[in-house]
Amino acid sequence: MTEDGLSGAERRVWAGLPAGTRAALAGLPAADLRTALLTVARDRAAAVRPADVVRRWREDRFVRPADVDPRALSRVEGRLWELLPADVAGVELSPVAPVGTCAAVAPVSQHRIVTTMRGTEVVSDPTNALAVEAAARRRHGDEVHLAAAHRVLRAQDFGPGASAHFRLFTLVSSARDTGSGRTEARLLARHLSFWHTVLADLARTAVPRLHVTILDPVVGERLADTVRPVLAADGATPHDEPERRRGRGYYVGAALRLTLHGGALEVGDGGFTDWTARLTGDAKERCLISCLATERLVAEANG
Repeated sequence: MTEDGLSGAERRVWAGLPAGTRAALAGLPAADLRTALLTVARDRAAAVRPADVVRRWREDRFVRPADVDPRALSRVEGRLWELLPADVAGVELSPVAPVGTCAAVAPVSQHRIVTTMRGTEVVSDPTNALAVEAAARRRHGDEVHLAAAHRVLRAQDFGPGASAHFRLFTLVSSARDTGSGRTEARLLARHLSFWHTVLADLARTAVPRLHVTILDPVVGERLADTVRPVLAADGATPHDEPERRRGRGYYVGAALRLTLHGGALEVGDGGFTDWTARLTGDAKERCLISCLATERLVAEANG
């Protein structure tokens, strides 16, 4: 990035257009900008030949089908829904969310997200979308627990042969703080207990593990005196992971991971965020998110 916040490619593009183009586009009302972009898209689509579509279908990582048996994936996700506690509401998310859904509450670059021309973005993380839904529901009542199974699309390049899209089964819980880390402990025990049940049911022979990284000493105290006893009753023992660096600054309070083969293969991630607090304008809101990559679980089961 240069001093003006633009990448080299962005500077090249804007330099090749008439002076003032960027400011003119940025200053257009949303409806007029949408009209302009849709016109350009229509003109470009009119020049596409059937052979171009086939070539893109073969070469473009954004559009290639996933390398997973949908029958096996359906069975795994169906079992996840069966194991989900009855008080967790299922949500069938839209393929798109309002533009800025991720960047407005998390340190995520919009360049990593596929933005549409209609003021929306393709869902790149269902936990963000569920957090918005949780914030909307929290305005009308008690704590909220939501779940979704969704295919996400991300713009960053994950390396040769890697797909830009994959499915996640996600949980989001939001509740009001009651002090001394009690709310965090209750939510953490709930999520970890569910994931322990899932992995014990679907991947018992793959040596599943729950990992916890404490980011707040108060939450650490509740992990010791509240969460661990709850999990122990279910036969689960979370592994402390104080050396974890990824996610610091993204998560607050505590972070968690789900792994197989004694920690060698990560299949899930999560932690506390301030998303519903920011979305509701209430600093007392507590939000825990967690997810499982169901296609990884299917690959492991069929491996």
